[in-house]
Amino acid sequence: MSGEHGTRAQLIRLALGPDGSIAPDLFAKAPGRGAWIGVSGAELRKAQEKGKLAGLLRRAFKTDKIDIIDDLSGRIDRGLEKAFLDRLGLEARAGHLILGAEKIDSASRSGQVRLLLHASDASADGSGKRDQAWRVGEDAEGTGKGGLRLPVDRDALSGALGRSNAVHVALIDQKAADRVMHHLGRWLNFKGCSNAPLDSAASVADVRGHISDVSAID
Repeated sequence: MSGEHGTRAQLIRLALGPDGSIAPDLFAKAPGRGAWIGVSGAELRKAQEKGKLAGLLRRAFKTDKIDIIDDLSGRIDRGLEKAFLDRLGLEARAGHLILGAEKIDSASRSGQVRLLLHASDASADGSGKRDQAWRVGEDAEGTGKGGLRLPVDRDALSGALGRSNAVHVALIDQKAADRVMHHLGRWLNFKGCSNAPLDSAASVADVRGHISDVSAID
């Protein structure tokens, strides 16, 4: 179908099961046919409640046998959150990130930090100090550049990292930062957050324009 906006990596795949069930396939690994969508969770929920999503998928898959799971938007949101936190945990175990205000500030000022993240309940003062140290290391003073505030609090962040009181996280490996941002960008975009990366944000308001592709997957 036409109307694709963004790359496949920026979209969410909905898989069509043999019984007509529609479920999220966040890693695009389920066999069979799938529809790629790029709407926010709120838009998807509204489309499902009004029956618009079911109609679009019936036309896309050319079948009347469509059964969309309840709370599709919530299932996707929770799946994207888990994928992000799991990825962050893997990078922590690989030694690609650092925690602790003093360690982060020191690494930031020396230009080692590739990505800076703040828990949702981090204080404005603490986040501001980490951001300032990062700008110094990036030679970006006066630009307003800063870390990303996450949609999870310090408890969730600490649990994912196996640490206590993880409030700020700094990625010091570029490839690791890219892997984390792949998952975080998809999640922020789906949540409709204002700090979602611009290049992963969908640009069309109509749900129809976001049902971007239906294809057979080997």
